[in-house]
Amino acid sequence: MIKIICIGKLKKNYLKELCDDYKLRISKYHKIEIIELKDGKIEDETKSILKIFKDSDYNIVMAIEGNKKNSLSFAKLIDEKFNKYGTITFIIGASNGISNTIKEKADLLLSFSDNTFPHGLFRGILLEQIYRAFKINNNELYHK
Repeated sequence: MIKIICIGKLKKNYLKELCDDYKLRISKYHKIEIIELKDGKIEDETKSILKIFKDSDYNIVMAIEGNKKNSLSFAKLIDEKFNKYGTITFIIGASNGISNTIKEKADLLLSFSDNTFPHGLFRGILLEQIYRAFKINNNELYHK
């Protein structure tokens, strides 16, 4: 299973449509769940995340200071961790970032760029990269 824990909800329809499209595409390969938590003070966000955080999952925190992987190495990571853990959880913080408590509990800090992206757009980017990883791992045309 793929779980994506997000702080905040998508407000723009074009972002909802983008994310819904990739969620549907991914669901052909694996079960996917997006969990939206209320945004607020970072301490409250941390408590909300910890309530659903599972040590038995492979937990990836999306953080600008995290490790960078190209699409092929990201696909390999997805494949390896599914075989070992069964569930991969991605955690996306709000505009204030994510607490060190959550970062320290993560199995991996991952970054897609040194740039900062709007939350909703980044969610779409993450979903697209997960979809791309499944296409790569299944030797299907998509990745170039």
